[in-house]
Amino acid sequence: MASQGYGPRDPRAPNPFADPRQQQPGIQYGQRSQYESESDHDHYASMNSSSTRLAAGSAWDAEANRRYNPSVDSHSSMPSISPFADPNAGLSEPYPAWSADRQIPMSTEEIEDIFLDLTQKFGFQRDSMRNMFDFTMQLLDSRASRMTPNQALLTVHADYIGGPHANYRKWYFAAQLNLDDAVGNSQNPGLQRLKSVKGPKNKSTKSLDSALNRWRNAMNNMSQYDRLRQIALYLLCWGEAGNVRFVPECLCFIFKCADDYYRSPECQNRVDPVPEGLYLNTVIKPLYRFMRDQGYEVVDGKFVRKEKDHKDIIGYDDINQLFWYPEGLAKIVLTDNSRLVDASPSQRFMRFGKIDWNRVFFKTYFEKRSKSHLLVNFNRIWILHISVYYFFTAFHSPRAYAPHDKLDPSPQMTWSAVALGGAVSSIIMILATLAEYSYIPTTWNNTSHLTTRLIFLLVILALTAGPTFYIAMVDGRENQTSQIPLIIGIVQFFVSVVVTLIFSIIPSGRMFGDRVAGKARKYMASQTFTASYPALARGPRSASIFLWVLIFTCKFVESYFFLTSSFSSPIAVMVRTKVQGCSDRFFQTALCSNQVLFTLAIMYVMDLILFFLDTYLWYIIWVVVFSIGRAFSLGLSIWTPWTETFTRLPKRIYAKLLATGEMEVKYKPKVLVSQIWNAIIISMYREHLLSIDHVQRLLYHQVDTPDGRRTLRAPPFFTNQSGSSQSSFFPPGGEAERRISFFASSLTMTLPDPLPVDAMPTFTVLVPHYSEKILLSLREIIREEDQNTRVTLLEYLKQLHPVEWDNFVKDTKILAEETGTMDGTASQAGEKKVDDLPFYCIGFKTSSPEYTLRTRIWASLRAQTLYRTVSGMMNYSKAIKLLYRVENPDIVHNFGGNTERLERELERMARRKFKFAVSMQRFSKFNKEEQENAEFLLRAYPDLQIAYLDEEPGSRGGEARLFSTLIDGHSEIDERTGRRKPKFRIELPGNPILGDGKSDNQNHAIVFYRGEYLQLIDANQDNYLEECLKIRNILGEFEEYNVSSQSPYAQWGHKEFTKAPVAILGTREYIFSENIGVLGDIAAGKEQTFGTLTARALAWIGGKLHYGHPDFLNATFMTTRGGVSKAQKGLHLNEDIFAGMNAFGRGGRIKHSEYYQCGKGRDLGFGTILNFQTKIGTGMGEQMLSREYYYLGTQLPIDRFLTFYYGHPGFHINNILVIYSVQIFMLTLVYLGTLNKQLSICELNSSGNPIGPPGCYNLLPVFDWIRRCIVSIFLVFFVAFLPLFLQELVERGTGKALLRLGKHFLSMSPVFEVFSTQIYSQSILSNLTFGGARYIATGRGFATTRMSFSILYSRFAGPSIYMGMRNLLLLLYATMSIWIPHLIYFWLSVLSLCIAPFLFNPHQFSYADFMIDYREFLRWMSRGNSRTKASSWYGYCRLSRTMITGYKKKKLGHPSEKLSSDVPRASWHAVILSEVVYPICVAIIFIVAYMFVKSFPDPKTGKQNPSPLIRIGLVALGPMVWNATVLLTLFFISLFLGPMMESFAKFGAVMAALAHGLALLGIVAFFEFFWFLELWDASHAVLGLIAVIAIQRAVQKIFISVLLTREYKHDEVNRAWWTGKWYGNGLGNSAFSQPAREWVVKIVEMSLWSSDFIIAHFLLIILTPPILLPGANTLHSTMLLWLRPGKQIRAPLFSMKQKRQRRWIVIKYSFVYVIVVAFLAALIVLPALFRDLITFNCTVCKNI
Repeated sequence: MASQGYGPRDPRAPNPFADPRQQQPGIQYGQRSQYESESDHDHYASMNSSSTRLAAGSAWDAEANRRYNPSVDSHSSMPSISPFADPNAGLSEPYPAWSADRQIPMSTEEIEDIFLDLTQKFGFQRDSMRNMFDFTMQLLDSRASRMTPNQALLTVHADYIGGPHANYRKWYFAAQLNLDDAVGNSQNPGLQRLKSVKGPKNKSTKSLDSALNRWRNAMNNMSQYDRLRQIALYLLCWGEAGNVRFVPECLCFIFKCADDYYRSPECQNRVDPVPEGLYLNTVIKPLYRFMRDQGYEVVDGKFVRKEKDHKDIIGYDDINQLFWYPEGLAKIVLTDNSRLVDASPSQRFMRFGKIDWNRVFFKTYFEKRSKSHLLVNFNRIWILHISVYYFFTAFHSPRAYAPHDKLDPSPQMTWSAVALGGAVSSIIMILATLAEYSYIPTTWNNTSHLTTRLIFLLVILALTAGPTFYIAMVDGRENQTSQIPLIIGIVQFFVSVVVTLIFSIIPSGRMFGDRVAGKARKYMASQTFTASYPALARGPRSASIFLWVLIFTCKFVESYFFLTSSFSSPIAVMVRTKVQGCSDRFFQTALCSNQVLFTLAIMYVMDLILFFLDTYLWYIIWVVVFSIGRAFSLGLSIWTPWTETFTRLPKRIYAKLLATGEMEVKYKPKVLVSQIWNAIIISMYREHLLSIDHVQRLLYHQVDTPDGRRTLRAPPFFTNQSGSSQSSFFPPGGEAERRISFFASSLTMTLPDPLPVDAMPTFTVLVPHYSEKILLSLREIIREEDQNTRVTLLEYLKQLHPVEWDNFVKDTKILAEETGTMDGTASQAGEKKVDDLPFYCIGFKTSSPEYTLRTRIWASLRAQTLYRTVSGMMNYSKAIKLLYRVENPDIVHNFGGNTERLERELERMARRKFKFAVSMQRFSKFNKEEQENAEFLLRAYPDLQIAYLDEEPGSRGGEARLFSTLIDGHSEIDERTGRRKPKFRIELPGNPILGDGKSDNQNHAIVFYRGEYLQLIDANQDNYLEECLKIRNILGEFEEYNVSSQSPYAQWGHKEFTKAPVAILGTREYIFSENIGVLGDIAAGKEQTFGTLTARALAWIGGKLHYGHPDFLNATFMTTRGGVSKAQKGLHLNEDIFAGMNAFGRGGRIKHSEYYQCGKGRDLGFGTILNFQTKIGTGMGEQMLSREYYYLGTQLPIDRFLTFYYGHPGFHINNILVIYSVQIFMLTLVYLGTLNKQLSICELNSSGNPIGPPGCYNLLPVFDWIRRCIVSIFLVFFVAFLPLFLQELVERGTGKALLRLGKHFLSMSPVFEVFSTQIYSQSILSNLTFGGARYIATGRGFATTRMSFSILYSRFAGPSIYMGMRNLLLLLYATMSIWIPHLIYFWLSVLSLCIAPFLFNPHQFSYADFMIDYREFLRWMSRGNSRTKASSWYGYCRLSRTMITGYKKKKLGHPSEKLSSDVPRASWHAVILSEVVYPICVAIIFIVAYMFVKSFPDPKTGKQNPSPLIRIGLVALGPMVWNATVLLTLFFISLFLGPMMESFAKFGAVMAALAHGLALLGIVAFFEFFWFLELWDASHAVLGLIAVIAIQRAVQKIFISVLLTREYKHDEVNRAWWTGKWYGNGLGNSAFSQPAREWVVKIVEMSLWSSDFIIAHFLLIILTPPILLPGANTLHSTMLLWLRPGKQIRAPLFSMKQKRQRRWIVIKYSFVYVIVVAFLAALIVLPALFRDLITFNCTVCKNI
């Protein structure tokens, strides 16, 4: 047999597949070749002939059909028709393009038989089968409508299974399965397999090319029947896979095993169908359970999240990567310890149920939380900056390495010292390699290249650093004449430069063992799945390289002159300076004499950070320039004249939007265009954007000409040549104007040609919905949310959209009059005015539902609701009908006057080409109101489909069963339940929501999409009719319209099929909340520049990844590669970016189109914007850990890597560096201040030489350097405003741009910028250390609610207020010691870190509210000590602590447990670094500064100061000791008194108040004492205070992180401590150990409480002055909400009783406030005034 190869089989051999039951003669079975045992055979060769057909006549089949029909019958009117087909249209074809008259390869019935057969062989679910059958038919129908049905089937098969871009084919070769299949059963395939991978290859038979050719032949010779069967099998496996859909290669493996099994005799001879649900239970459920148990465990019958971080969870990606490598597949073992690969391919599927998955999987990449990810992934960035910086500064600081007796070093020493830059590069690379070892498991064969790389790097390090030692040894000798050292130095320098260049250009993955383009078979999988980057065309690629050469040239030149060469004079002055005449009791002169050097070291770091920031500055400038250039080349700009844009609009609509090539011209173009244009205008009128007069001027009208014919008159809008009087056409500055002008200008661009409607591809819009508002209720619109809001939603909307409200009211009045005249209740003209009041107030007069509903809809369409999204997206359906009607006038003729039938025909077309699914995860759990709203949606839009999760409780305590269910507006309502009957109900393996929710929600509904493309929309978007008209052009961007008629399998290298497929198409977003106040505007502006300006440039040079959601996806490409988003909990927080990186790494192109836009709402309030930024920031932190960043960072070529870096992580790292630069600059200022304060500085004469007091220090160059630095930091901040300004300039003209920028600056947006930068950087850093990323549901409301002081304080103290306060103290010291006017800028930016949250709080400055806030704040500070309170200072303090301590595992069921969310405890090494080492370093730095100041003898007495170290230690630790003693005393008092005082409820609160008061007293007393010791010298006191705070902070952090055990989830312990009741509150035995722990906690808490008290009062004092100014509140609201003072929001209404109460509170607390502030002020003011009078004579004090 072996010799025969592909030859015909021996006809006498019995057919192994003959079905024994089939007795009727004359039925031909396809002949099939058996599995040959020849080793070079691919098993696909055997798929040439068609496999067994089912004979339609057999009894078995008839019986099967009978059992099958009812399930279909119950769901639609005809058995084999798509359940989506129109129930009345029983006669018309459900899949028109796949009909008998078009030479289809197989009929719909035959396809259905294939599905039935597969279902019976594998036990798929009936509903899943029906769903996938409909899916396949819609897909074929969509393809076949623009090519022949044969070609349609071929291309679908090529996309899913065998084509050059099919994921399955790529996997098949990556996992080397061609070798596995080639091995016959004669040898043991498992052993053979591993030999064939490692051993020497026999080139001729096993080479990849011949395998590819054999694959292509097999595919080419396959029958259409087999092709369809493979597609069907793949889809059926995919359709029930549930969460296994996230692991695409695992799915490929399952499909391969199933396919092999299907073609085995064993399967063909099976008579009885296997039970339904077998596939789900044996294949999918075990895998699903493994995934679920990685993250969850069962506690008391509930699933509880395990406390594991990513590095311990085997996530989707790890599971998936097992299937990439043959070694991985060899690890799959069964319960009886045999390996799956040892079974022959056809037997594997039946053994799936026996696989022990828990022993199979392992981590393939460790997502450890650490900052060294930045080093590994972005090593080229660090080398480009740090090494070059070293070259620059080493050259500019010659004195640092000159011999002691000379000023300048010898030339060879200079060459060699500068050359150490190469050693710096090598060290960075070595560190990165070492860090990389910890992220990759060493089990795999992939660490070998790391070891080789490490050895090479050590050699290079020796080459670049070694010569310096030699030269340093030779250099000092006297009679040195030989040139050898100089030559060596020069050579070393050039070697270093080359090394640095190589390291910064070549990706580390391609160095010494190429992972990206290496030919070795072992790299093939990682190439295929992580490095198949789509190649850029020549134009964009050269643009990309040119852009980066430009940026770095500018940067290096500018940095060289501005940063480093200007730095050379301070270095020259400082590097040799020793401070004279100082000494310390302990350290003598060791520390203080080197103070100048310490300062210099800090300045070096400062300069390095500015060096980094410069790059970002240049990046923004050049990207904006490129982007604007690109915009002009695309023809997008306001500067194309008005006449040009608008007068040509009709021609453009005709040429670009209509598929006119196919139509024979019966009608004038004008007639066709007029229909489209009128439809657009009328849709705007219906949305109340235009009033009736405007509409008249914009429509095409039919008029009679003098000779009696009727013609169309173009609207004056097009004929009006001058652009001056636009206002007569639409309301100025309104939505209508924006939409029409965007529509007009977008048509000036080049658009792909549209196809006729019936040939266009089918597409689906998918909206994930969790609990967003569907429709606003009447209450929400007309009533205020709470006391603090001051304005109802309706009022607010009316102020934002006055014109639209007017139009709405006019409409309603007309409607009311019509119904009124029918009822005969029309009112007289006189009463008219009064009667209309209700209309203008709330939009209706009679509260009958139809009127109230209109108002609700009007408001919902202007807020961020699901209704707005649905009604916007349903415009697609309108657009398709409109285009179909306009382009096929014959249809209108055919139906004559029968509008109903015409409408039905249009509906059918729209339904065939466009589907809309909303995935309502919670639908079955909706409350009554939500259900009514959802029902309203279905009634309004019957074609809307809702996919939801349906739950069936399990039998007797078993797990519940979950179903993926689909309904739409046509589903009948079940009388029994009142619910609609589902069309499909597919059981899932378990609860699908394992991750953060959104991607799981999309994944469960994805099986219900139809067609070829998906548009993913969020539930806060909108769409417009005129944009929807462009849908055919947009889908044309996928470049799949004119597919060649060749078979994709015929000519493998055929150019049509080699181009990388377009995976994602990004579009523009218009932020519809842009004019709503300053914050809405900033958010919109950010998004605008990001979503259009940078996206345009990045997409052009190939760096755009997928974000934002008007994006269109190539559905087949995405679903075969792991779905539309990734879903591991926490790690994939920003799920859509991961989808983009995934598509990009697997060879999909990502495009961006400029001519289409969707509306999108953005968050408006301060809190919600910052929640959003925190979410983005933490999500970014998670991305840094992810393997995608690792692959992109170590494998992309340099220009694309830089594009990726600066477009994504670079922005956030830049934010971190900006904040660091501010902090380090403060530090520099403090150190320089100590020098300036204690040393005498020289003065310069006219020629610039120092003259002045003898023994002076020449530090003047340093002060020049400071001014430069401030300018640099200032520029870096302000370049952030450049893109927005230019964007406005290009799109809307100069005036508007200046206006918008001016508005921003007047509304203090720079303050917000500084603050948000801090929030970004803080959220990333804390996430890299502690984790805790979770999806923060960003509110979508309007920002009119006033937040109270305590809420804002507790939310922002940790992220920014504390840091701001510390920096304020540093700044205060700097201002006292070196004042230069440049510092004003810093005062502003540091203050904004502290007060931004309050500045942007609506009505912050109203006096009464301020005082009520103060009362609330005092109560918040003291609450929660005798009873549990939801919000209290204690709770806030505890929550911020648990990040480090974590929670105890015990479940005690206390009511107070709900206050805490689960955060896993941070790893100990992260904590040691960030919470122990770092604070200690900071403390040491400040102590050194303070000790320097105190190391000079007293100028009056000349005596040496006592030791500053002892003094500072006493003042820092004194308060803590005082607190500890107070607490111990109180502990014993409460222990004895507590039980006796049980009846007195407030006992605990009293004890706590006592302790807090004493702590506050202690801290104040120690500060006063310290100031007295400093002889009332203010600047010394401030510096000392800085050091004290640093020490206390370090001590507190060490206490918390080292001494504390895990926290309880309830606060019983705290209450026990104050009340003394330690028994009987569920603490059990730990009642003995807990008091000790609690004592440590309380010591820390007392310090924190008193500092919080003081900081908060300081903030309140800053916020007080505006309150005392009349009219400040009005001004502030105008600034914040951009409402004219006349339209101000009214004061809230209170009843008499409330007013009295409030008045009394205000009076009482004003009094308290004044007293506290006076007390705090006195502590500072009195000593400052009477400093000379207050002296004590105490001997102890003299010695401290």
